[in-house]
Amino acid sequence: MSTLKIINTSNNPLPKYETELSAGMDLRAFVSEAITLQPMQRMLIPTGLFIELEAGFEAQIRPRSGLALKNGITVLNSPGTIDADYRGELKILLVNLSDTEFTINNGDRIAQMIIAKHEQPELIEVKELSSTERGAGGFGHTGVAK
Repeated sequence: MSTLKIINTSNNPLPKYETELSAGMDLRAFVSEAITLQPMQRMLIPTGLFIELEAGFEAQIRPRSGLALKNGITVLNSPGTIDADYRGELKILLVNLSDTEFTINNGDRIAQMIIAKHEQPELIEVKELSSTERGAGGFGHTGVAK
């Protein structure tokens, strides 16, 4: 099992897995006063958290499904990637895609963080790639129904 070193400068509890099989940990806003996101406004929201990932791991920042469904609040660069060599504060780039304002209070759960392994493959430049049944078929290639 890997470890995650974390500094918490906020007054909120550490992130945690809410259920035994959860993939993500909820991240909370660390703000001194409420922040209101207007429709279509985006803003970096501080968490007061600093992490040290092991080499070969990344932290992925993703939206919370309930906020997205009920309020139109999502992570703009989803998933956001935190690299293992980053040591700054985790800040969440939220956007309000709804037509009503949304208020963020200190301690509100605003995003989730997934820790994932990754690789850095050796790149091999070639003149052609192997063929497949799909080939270069892209967006919409397989249709809605078969």
